[in-house]
Order: sequence, then structure tokens, then C-alpha cells
Amino acid sequence: MKKIRVLVANRPRLMRELVLATISDQPDIDIVGQIEDDSQLFSAVEDAHPDFLIIALDEPGERPPICDVILERHPHVKILAIAPERNLSVFFWASLDIHSNPVEASEEGVLGALRSSGAVAGGRA
Repeated sequence: MKKIRVLVANRPRLMRELVLATISDQPDIDIVGQIEDDSQLFSAVEDAHPDFLIIALDEPGERPPICDVILERHPHVKILAIAPERNLSVFFWASLDIHSNPVEASEEGVLGALRSSGAVAGGRA
């Protein structure tokens, strides 16, 4: 069974320790690192390749800006943001938006689709 790889980056220290205590004895979870300083976050994600990143949620109702950067660079990572003082947690993830266009069933249509970068194929841009 593949273990879930988790990187914990909560602050303050007490919150990080509570999160670690909650998940550390789970047989299907592998803690691949913990971060005390937000400046280490990007390099830790690059090095650890986590499935999940657990961070602090500073402003309820607002997505932490770090989520956008992490999910853009690492769309496979899921982020759990926790605000314990507000009894609130939010789960963030990236999803693929799939588009389609009809393609003319001809040499021109196929070549147009390959060259269009998402535009309508078959001679129209």
C-alpha cells in the first residue's frame, strides 16, 4: 500500500506538534518533513514531493496566497489549511479544466488541431 506523503508547515510550534501527534501514528501516512519557517516552504516541497501540505490558515474566508504559488508549480499537491483558534480547516487542490473543439476529419483538420494550441481547428483561429 502506498503511503500518503505529508509535509507539515504549521505555525506556531504548538499547532505543528498537535498536527504531527494526530497523524504520526497513522499506518497509511508518512510524514516527509516539517517546516518551522515559511521561507523553507518552497524548497521543502521541491525536495520532499509531498501528496499533502498542511499549513496555517491566517485569514478565514481567504485562500492563502502561498496556495496559488504551490499549486501552480506542483498541481498534484493538495493543501490543508488549518486555523485552530477559529475551529476551521479548508482543503485546497488544483483541477484540470478540459476543453474540446470539433476537428474536421481531414489532413487539414488534424494539422490545424496540432498547430492551433486550443483554437478551433480546420482553418479558423
